Amino acid sequence: MCGGEGTRLDADVEKPLFRVDGEPMVDRVVAALEASRIDSVYAVVSPHAPETAAYVDCPTVETAGEGYVADLQDALADERIDEPVLTVAADLPLLDGEAVDGVLDAHEGGSLTAAVPTFLKSTLGVSVDARFVHEGEEVAPTGVNVVGDERDATVVRDDARLAVNVNRREDAAVAERLLL
Repeated sequence: MCGGEGTRLDADVEKPLFRVDGEPMVDRVVAALEASRIDSVYAVVSPHAPETAAYVDCPTVETAGEGYVADLQDALADERIDEPVLTVAADLPLLDGEAVDGVLDAHEGGSLTAAVPTFLKSTLGVSVDARFVHEGEEVAPTGVNVVGDERDATVVRDDARLAVNVNRREDAAVAERLLL
């Protein structure tokens, strides 16, 4: 999912193209997916990210850019996409193939949300933009999900590779520190 403008980053590039440690975040996410056991990678783009659509070196799915949920629904309607499908936000520069495969291993059918404890995000010093309670623990969605039919499940991982979503420059600084 890489259709965001990145207005909170206050940068002169679209969010997926924002560089963390010299590399666009979308390249880092695509590399993580290619290092995982995922078979096909598609970049879901919107009119808000035309430079990203032109930049990525994988097939694209164009959406209307009406928000994450609407764009996801547009992507799932694409005839090339079969459920279940792994969705990954383009703002996870620490993601690697092992972390992706760990989420896939937790998938037992239906849909799956990967989350991290909010205390982990706070400890790392990154922003927490969404949160919910799962089994009595406050958690934050990571931007990695499996979308399928039927039931919804949540897997909670105490993993910085999933916890660092770059939404602000301060988040990027944390990501760069952790990449060293």
